[in-house]
Amino acid sequence: MTLTKPKSMTRAQGWTAEVENLFRFQQAGYRDELEYLQVKQGAMVDKWPDTGFVRKLQRRDNTYYYYSKKRECQEGEVYKVKVYAY
Repeated sequence: MTLTKPKSMTRAQGWTAEVENLFRFQQAGYRDELEYLQVKQGAMVDKWPDTGFVRKLQRRDNTYYYYSKKRECQEGEVYKVKVYAY
């Protein structure tokens, strides 16, 4: 299994739905959805149908994070989110 390596990384400048999902993946220990799918082969990303936000993620230690359909990345945490370019 070869993991795709990002070419660059920037910090989020403002909140968007993409930043919200990246926040959730990074909280669970992954860079983003691509790394999650590579590590958890065959896993589906469970998302809220109305918002598109991630609903549930399996961490590397096989425990789960469950997320609300509302925004969880508060304004003070937006700058901590890493946005990777491939």
